[in-house]
Amino acid sequence: MAGLVLRNIRKVYPNGFEAVKDFNLEIADKEFIIFVGPSGCGKSTTLRMIAGLEDITAGESYIDDKLVNDVEPKDRDIAMVFQNYALYPHMTVYENMAFGLKIRKFSKEEIDQKVKEAAAILHLEDVLDRKPAQMSGGQRQRVAMGRAIVRNPKVFLMDEPLSNLDAKLRVQMRSEISKLHQRLGTTMIYVTHDQVEAMTLGTRIVVMNKGDIMQCDSPMNLYNKPDNLFVASFIGSPQMNFIPAVVKVDGKEVTLDFDGTILHLPEKMAKEVIEGNYDGKKVILGIRPEDLKIEKVSENAIVGQVQIKELLGHEASIHFTSNGVDMTASISAMEPVSVGDSVTLHLDGDKLHLFDAETEQAISHAID
Repeated sequence: MAGLVLRNIRKVYPNGFEAVKDFNLEIADKEFIIFVGPSGCGKSTTLRMIAGLEDITAGESYIDDKLVNDVEPKDRDIAMVFQNYALYPHMTVYENMAFGLKIRKFSKEEIDQKVKEAAAILHLEDVLDRKPAQMSGGQRQRVAMGRAIVRNPKVFLMDEPLSNLDAKLRVQMRSEISKLHQRLGTTMIYVTHDQVEAMTLGTRIVVMNKGDIMQCDSPMNLYNKPDNLFVASFIGSPQMNFIPAVVKVDGKEVTLDFDGTILHLPEKMAKEVIEGNYDGKKVILGIRPEDLKIEKVSENAIVGQVQIKELLGHEASIHFTSNGVDMTASISAMEPVSVGDSVTLHLDGDKLHLFDAETEQAISHAID
């Protein structure tokens, strides 16, 4: 198995477009790393540079301490699983999984052993004689992964492998991929635009936007302590609510003026705001939908009018407007709230996030 180091990696296309900007990352052996971000953020381009399918404009890429910038893809000891499966339609499952080993001149006995071992791991033993057209999308994706497994590579690269599957199958396949990582104990790098996939699969997540790394951290740190507004808005579903406000400092007490609604900051956050000299400045207060609670009377509360109520089984999402700002709260489905109602929502002081309105960088997180 292997670790990877990406040092000052850049990708600039002939037309001058810079797809990846000064990308730096160290990936430990056996880590499961996720690249996540919106379309066009550079995540797939970065993965393809690791694989050798895209040239690196500047910077250095190492696999197991070996510089691989100019090493051919076939000689990097990596295996890649693509979004569209990339299976040979005229070959059976067995032949598809065995093809790479045949090219590398493995013996028939070795090929048979490796294919059958991979088929057992992926529950494909009963479909080895079928062709791709006779299989479901989930089975075809398993075959694509099986073709990678038989090679026993140092690194697995996966480029949005589940995006062509329906929602139920994606959940099932996420579980299969997680089990696969635990069983093989290999280094995996996985690209997705789906933050739910990222949060459920990765040991660390690299959040990208416009070719830059916005934050690289554990799933829980990304959720609880986002470095900036972009990460705060991208991680979490429904996304975090953002409340524009002006800071007022009175001794050790700090309040925020949200268009006439006064909100009090907890002691830890107030201290960091005072130390940052934010008195009189504009900030953005962040609160996740699940941390807004319906209360009849509350000191730290906002009042809004319900625009939409979405029932989601045991819970519901209400979309409401407060002081001209659209927000979302996650509440119990049994809560007697209807469209058009006025609701008072308490902000949990232990779950607040504060961002600089100008730089969009985090000032403070109430959670320790």
